[in-house]
Amino acid sequence: MENIEALFHGFSILMTWYNVGMMIIGLVLGVIIGVLPGLGGPNGVAILLPLTFGMSPTSAIIMLSCIYWGSLFAGAITSILFNIPGEPSSVATTFDGYPLAQQGRAGEALTTSFTGSFIGALVGVLLITFLAPLVSRFALRFGPAEFFAVFFLTFCSFVGTDRKAPFKTIISMMLGFGLSEIGMDTVSGQLRMTFGMPGLLRGIDFLVVVIGLFGIGEILVSMEEGLAFEGKTGKINLKVVLQTWKKLPRYWATIIRSTLIGCWMGVTPGGATAASFMGYGIAQRFSPRRDRFGTGELEGVIAPETAAHGAGTSALLPMLALGIPGSATAAVLLGGLMIWGLDPGPMLFTEHKDFVWGLIASMYLGNIVGLILVMSTVPFFAAVLRIRFAIIAPIIIVLCAIGAYTVHNALLDVWYMALFGVVGYVLKKLDYPLAPLVLALVLGDRMEDAFRQAMLGPNTGLHVFWSNGLVATITGLAVLLLIWPLVLFVWRLLRRGVSHQAVESRS
Repeated sequence: MENIEALFHGFSILMTWYNVGMMIIGLVLGVIIGVLPGLGGPNGVAILLPLTFGMSPTSAIIMLSCIYWGSLFAGAITSILFNIPGEPSSVATTFDGYPLAQQGRAGEALTTSFTGSFIGALVGVLLITFLAPLVSRFALRFGPAEFFAVFFLTFCSFVGTDRKAPFKTIISMMLGFGLSEIGMDTVSGQLRMTFGMPGLLRGIDFLVVVIGLFGIGEILVSMEEGLAFEGKTGKINLKVVLQTWKKLPRYWATIIRSTLIGCWMGVTPGGATAASFMGYGIAQRFSPRRDRFGTGELEGVIAPETAAHGAGTSALLPMLALGIPGSATAAVLLGGLMIWGLDPGPMLFTEHKDFVWGLIASMYLGNIVGLILVMSTVPFFAAVLRIRFAIIAPIIIVLCAIGAYTVHNALLDVWYMALFGVVGYVLKKLDYPLAPLVLALVLGDRMEDAFRQAMLGPNTGLHVFWSNGLVATITGLAVLLLIWPLVLFVWRLLRRGVSHQAVESRS
């Protein structure tokens, strides 16, 4: 009851014309940022942070957090319409969202995406409101060994759920790990695989690789296949939205699983990108239509979007309660809090109640207004699908180049984008999955850092990953998923042998 009373007090702080105006401005800016490939929520918040220094901390954090909500919502728009992830966490959405758009079902895909995002964010806000003390204590149990186990589980889930070619998945993953190691070693400070090239000192940015693999690579594949250069039409209206909402309750189990995964990965923190991939992989593993994933399945859209928004929202909990940012955007917001003279941590809820509960109230209202905003603009974005591909393709290439350049304001990144566009084209033609490569590139350095920090602790040796019940459970599940394809292979051989013996005995 105390939290509910504090929440109503937060709404009384929020519901002023100025704060509501800042919330709407933040959502609109966030949608624009999310649609532009390569910019992303963290970069957008960082760029616009100086504009808020003249505001009160409450109004400033409301605007910046709504920029984040808007970018998360809109990141799926270009993922579904053009196979270009607007946000890193929207990569998994392309696997089924883009095929749905190509089938003329863009309205269903976008409605499913936005609805899943709303549900994941709403549960994340409820978690912050009612379970802050409990979740904070749980997050404190995570050390380097636990973080490595979570990352290891994420990668093993790809191998365990791949029923086609697990070795191709592993090869793609190893390529991503190799790319993630380029640049300066964060532990020793040594340079690795830079080959004397100054441009490689900072490594190869994930966003540049993603824009090339998915954006340029998709255009090359479309041109090579000799498609009629004309976009697909997508009927999007209130009727389509209502029909899509009628279908979504059948995926209630996937929604619950993805929400739990997202909130867990946000609090621990594993990140929205890892949560979206894990949500997609586990949804595929448990779905009776798992063979249709990747060809245009609504379940393959709602799972990653729900998990990503759950993680992105709940990542603010450790930032507010412990001063530990659960995501890149939370880290930027943490810097803003310190600039405004606020010290994140357990005392923040006591010393600055107006600020904390005003922010939490804005999460509720911003999530609702954000859903209405993106749903109302769906017809505008879907109209892009009616433009001839010969016209839209050069525009996409220019947008990709601008997005790649804005990552570090470096022309070299544009060349990297073009290079990985060719790499993406080759991998698609050879039927290698891109998702493991992207995930390894995103989490490879963080996974390595967690492993090396665990090895530097007082209990050195691999047994540190079995040293307590929490880390042992996560590691054991990861190992089981890793060897699962081998178990299935041996099981099939045994069944064939038994059936063959039965046929011989009958003859």
